[in-house]
Amino acid sequence: MDEELGATFGKAVREARGRLGLTQVEVAALLDMHPMVYSRMERGKMLPRVSTLRRVARVLRTSTDELLGLAKEGREGAKQQSALQRRLMTLAETLDEEQLKALVVMASALSR
Repeated sequence: MDEELGATFGKAVREARGRLGLTQVEVAALLDMHPMVYSRMERGKMLPRVSTLRRVARVLRTSTDELLGLAKEGREGAKQQSALQRRLMTLAETLDEEQLKALVVMASALSR
């Protein structure tokens, strides 16, 4: 494994997760992977397969270029959100903690 790429990827994933205010366990659940596997990616100890890289970018609402250290300008993925995604995010901001947890469970079930 390319250690520099691993470190770049891990830092980008950690920062993207932080912007969303999610825990490692929550992101791992959204990706349908074990939290230890996700943790290894964030620590730069493991790089994902291409198919997993795409899922990580979608869940963290960022671009694969940003995750791989190729983006010149921060969050390109945010510019590509559809109107429905923006609407969902706006509605989610009005929910309390319990409602948000229920929304995450439902979204996770729908994404399988």
